[in-house]
Amino acid sequence: MTATYTFDIFSSLDGFGAAGGDWTGYWGKQGPELLAHRLELYAEEQRMVLGANTYRLFAQMLAESTEDSDVRDPWVSRMHSLPATVISSTLVEPLDWPDATVASGDAAEVVARLKEESPVPLRSHGSLSMNRALMAAGLVDHVQVTLFPVITGRTGLDPIFADAADFDLELVESRTLDRDIQELIYRPTLH
Repeated sequence: MTATYTFDIFSSLDGFGAAGGDWTGYWGKQGPELLAHRLELYAEEQRMVLGANTYRLFAQMLAESTEDSDVRDPWVSRMHSLPATVISSTLVEPLDWPDATVASGDAAEVVARLKEESPVPLRSHGSLSMNRALMAAGLVDHVQVTLFPVITGRTGLDPIFADAADFDLELVESRTLDRDIQELIYRPTLH
């Protein structure tokens, strides 16, 4: 039996994973339902899979944050406590993540192996270019998009699906959180 792999991403309506300017984390739209739901998602046993750049970003954000910042929301702290595989040809252990290992090599080969060997589901939050490649390789079982009610046309950063292959998406689940945040879970197939 193979483990499921979920590509978990936050997005503006116009498809950006972040924004510059005066936007804050979650584009300032988080509420108690979103935060409780995220903690519930990450309460389950699972293994995180991160690319090197996303790992570096998370490690830096956590190191520079205070206990009261959004970066230390309970779900983020829980994510940080989960076992993780960081796919990188440049990083070496030990990593600044409690239970992380480095896997070098082609991300598709590493994830295919993890899917066969892992007794728990796999989840990746962020790691855009890696996850676009994994989608193209048919290794992503679910794309979980948390859609925030903003358009960041002038300040948007990190276009999520830039240069991605074409995919048909089957809606598996959806929910509304805090009145206007949408969580959409799709099963992707190459078009």
